[in-house]
Amino acid sequence: MGHIKMATAELKIEEKLWQTADKLRGSMDASEYKNVVLGLIFLKYVSDSFEEKHAELLVDEYADEEDRDEYLAENIFWVPKKARWSYISEHSKSPEIGQIIDHAMIDIEKANPTLKNVLPKDYARPQLDKIRLGETIDLITNVKVGDAEGRKIDVLGRVYEYFLGKFASAEGKGGGEFYTPRSVVKLLVEMLEPYSGRIYDPCCGSGGMFVQSEKFVEEHQGRIGDISIYGQEFNPTTWQLCKMNLAIRGIDGNIGEYNADTFHNDLHKGLRADYILANPPFNISDWGQEKITDDVRWQYGTPSKGNANYGWIQHMVSKLAPEGTAGFVLANGSMSTSQRNELEIRKNLVDSDIVECIVTLPGQMFYSTQIPVCIWILTKSKTKKNERDHQHEILFIDARNEGFMADRTTKEFSADDIKKIADTYHAWKGTNEEAYEDVAGFCHSSTTEDVAKQEYILTPGRYVGLAEEEEDSEPFEEKMSRLTMTLSEQFAKSHELEDEIRKALGGIGYEI
Repeated sequence: MGHIKMATAELKIEEKLWQTADKLRGSMDASEYKNVVLGLIFLKYVSDSFEEKHAELLVDEYADEEDRDEYLAENIFWVPKKARWSYISEHSKSPEIGQIIDHAMIDIEKANPTLKNVLPKDYARPQLDKIRLGETIDLITNVKVGDAEGRKIDVLGRVYEYFLGKFASAEGKGGGEFYTPRSVVKLLVEMLEPYSGRIYDPCCGSGGMFVQSEKFVEEHQGRIGDISIYGQEFNPTTWQLCKMNLAIRGIDGNIGEYNADTFHNDLHKGLRADYILANPPFNISDWGQEKITDDVRWQYGTPSKGNANYGWIQHMVSKLAPEGTAGFVLANGSMSTSQRNELEIRKNLVDSDIVECIVTLPGQMFYSTQIPVCIWILTKSKTKKNERDHQHEILFIDARNEGFMADRTTKEFSADDIKKIADTYHAWKGTNEEAYEDVAGFCHSSTTEDVAKQEYILTPGRYVGLAEEEEDSEPFEEKMSRLTMTLSEQFAKSHELEDEIRKALGGIGYEI
């Protein structure tokens, strides 16, 4: 019972913080005030972690609570005195609070080189209401990293994640640049099961794929040290969000020392990843294909100048280790485009037998777009031992009827939906104990030969067929009798209504 109360209290904190943060918005754009609020949450997090360690060292007669190495040894950021939350909280009502926070951010970056150019430093701007900024600081002051009993509860991490989702919703189309819906990320992670090895996301946004991968390892009693994380992000603000998100989770990841374009400045050239999880931007038309037409990554054909989708696919394939697997989200058009370059690449991918599974998702799952989307899973490990032999086969899953409406505009997968899809995939691969069977309307295993006959179209609806109608247990004679009686009753009712209408119209002088 205590856990339920605690979870409810934390949720209230998240909602309350959001309401206060929303007041801060004023004339600011959603993407702008996102950085203001998330920067404050990050500042509170690093300060809380520092203060916890500081309090421990104070009671240790052999330790120096102002020795920076004591903190760095435990991967805790060093926080100078005037950057600590206690100091900021004391000055929350000061007219200079904006400058105080800016100086705090600058001091923390100077003291911790890994945070260089990461933290937002524009709190002194005139457009930012200082009274509301102070109110937000006061509210965040009451949120702790742990609880009264000293358990390390990830409240601030959860608040950060909650805010990312809310900001994505508020920004609509722009929100897709930094946020992939949590249930879609969770599905990808449950399908790929990244227990150990190198995990890569070439367009990592705010780092959701990494956070869920770490959670997966923890939930399955694995060791976080068994996975290493690599990523890249083009948008500078989103790159900052990701660096803060990983730091707040204690995740040690390499997402580059700066933001960069994955196609034109690959920061991880020598990387060969065991797992790739990604949600590339859909259908980007102006992606600079003309500058890299002869790129070594285009092993299966040159991608279209007008659409980056097949550029992303081949970039990810080029990053796979010999037994690596990639799972990523793309617009549905990628499964069936007949544009010459794209059809040729898709044909070569299928013929090379690296396409493992395609899943179509329900509509309304993304804040950023109404474009219907799908998941591709590509692998170089179909021949891996101790699994069901699924060479020259592709699993098609039609999940358009799964999920539930989380609110008026967006749909989510439940835990059961995710389990159903992931279990089907693992049964087909032979990596769980269930026997795989085709289910009409939901899943079908097709040979690459069958796919070639379908002109290499990968849309699951072409293969899974229609769901079987539930068997009708009512005998034919009884059903016919019941329906005939119902029809007779409806005819009789219809005649009665006609008579009443005639009388009513006649009463007001109309001739029928």
